[in-house]
Amino acid sequence: MALSQSQKALTARLVLGLVSLFMLIPILIVMRSWFAPMEDVWVHLNSYVLPQVIKNTVFILVMVTVIAGCLGTYLAWLTSMYRFTGQRFFVWALMLPFAIPAYVLAFISVGLLDYSGFIQTALRSMGFSSTFIQIRSAWGAGVILSLVFYPYVYLLARQAFLSQGQRALEAGQMLGLTRRRAFFKVALPQAMPWIIGGLLLTWMETLADFGAVSVFNLDTFTTAIYKAWFGFFSLNTAAQLAALLIIVVLIILLFERYWQKRRSYLPSTGQRQRKTLKGVSNFWAFLFCSLVFVVAFALPMLQLIFWVIKYYHIDLDNRYWGFVFNTILIAGLAAMVIALIALVTAWLLRQYPSRSNQFIASLSNLGYAVPGTVLAVGVFIPVAWLDNTLIASGLTKTQILSGSILVMLMALTTRFMTVGFQPIDRQLNRLTPSQEQAAQLLTTNRWQRWRQVYLPVISPGVFTALIMVFVEVTKEMPITLMTRRQGWDTLAVRVFEMTSEGMYERAALPSLTIVLVGLIPVILLIRQSDKA
Repeated sequence: MALSQSQKALTARLVLGLVSLFMLIPILIVMRSWFAPMEDVWVHLNSYVLPQVIKNTVFILVMVTVIAGCLGTYLAWLTSMYRFTGQRFFVWALMLPFAIPAYVLAFISVGLLDYSGFIQTALRSMGFSSTFIQIRSAWGAGVILSLVFYPYVYLLARQAFLSQGQRALEAGQMLGLTRRRAFFKVALPQAMPWIIGGLLLTWMETLADFGAVSVFNLDTFTTAIYKAWFGFFSLNTAAQLAALLIIVVLIILLFERYWQKRRSYLPSTGQRQRKTLKGVSNFWAFLFCSLVFVVAFALPMLQLIFWVIKYYHIDLDNRYWGFVFNTILIAGLAAMVIALIALVTAWLLRQYPSRSNQFIASLSNLGYAVPGTVLAVGVFIPVAWLDNTLIASGLTKTQILSGSILVMLMALTTRFMTVGFQPIDRQLNRLTPSQEQAAQLLTTNRWQRWRQVYLPVISPGVFTALIMVFVEVTKEMPITLMTRRQGWDTLAVRVFEMTSEGMYERAALPSLTIVLVGLIPVILLIRQSDKA
């Protein structure tokens, strides 16, 4: 018996609700931990852990805000409003740091700038003091994270400046302002919603970072969660620390949504004529962009390649191919699962686009804003409870779920659902009502309509979703590290293990593989960016 339209709508809402509930379970589990506080542990945390954690976290956030904000905005202004030597190259080259995970750039910087590193050793050999370089510090972490995350600000600010064109400067000059003052008085205020949106994204990425701060041996919320779990062996304490971080992240997410709405009011037209720089101005623009590109991408890549050439004969063995296989396996499975769920969600939203359905679906995308350490805790708690219940009931003798690929998939699906959903949803919106009507006239067979009409339209979005999720999972470290079984290592886990032991050269081969894979979404971004 065929379902009525109202029954179909109710079924769609039920499916969307189940998907969102599945995505929210780790977050809800973490928040529930506050109902069972451990006072003795919190006395220790309040006295010895939280003060340093909060201090380091706030200091790094301030540094990232200042450096990434200024760097991304200034580079966006240069490449969008001026022509200078190498400008067409820097437009896309300045996005390349996106491909280098923060933990990779962190251990490269330590390998180069630590006391026994190449740079400090060279300074001492020339008779100079190198004590002023303290890379293993909060400021070192702030600089490195800024170099990795400034492209968020750069991309959004550049969109804003390109939308303005020369209109903002011309308006300022008509008021008697110089070109520089017109930037600060007119262009910058109009672009501020974009810039703040980019900064809030850098905040979420900074709060979620685990690998880089681990390399610098700094205590932040993510490392405190890890130590509470694997150091204190207190999963509940880790969950309560994770709950604090969730509250901070949700506040940032609300601010990001607010500024995202404000971005819709920026003028979307304007001539894109650029002023040609000459002489000293041209030289300094080229020098500044070159310096950022070299420090944030070229030099780290050269160092990685050098280490790989020097040590590949030690690491390129059967174990390494095992790391590659595990990485491809978990990334491929996660990509397929997320793409399927995202496709179902996007299709149901298109067929039943009510506000309630939109809200329910938006809940399923919250996981991307939550750090991987938090989701690892949120997934592991119910799985461990289920394992213990099965053992107590006599159905199993050992834990069968904890440390399995299923647990990793649950956490990864929650974390990267929005990465798969966004490209599929955007591509599905290109399916016009007339195309749907033509498909219904073509055949009454739903599967035939999907195969002949719908899939050809949405397949580019599905392909993009598969690639993006695959790359994100390949780079992901904390979820895999905290939920895998002992000995089941991926490329990212291998990097963590080698850097934890100070063997940075041995971490180069898996890192270079991760970076090369990470170039794929950057290339997609470059193809979509303005090349003028």
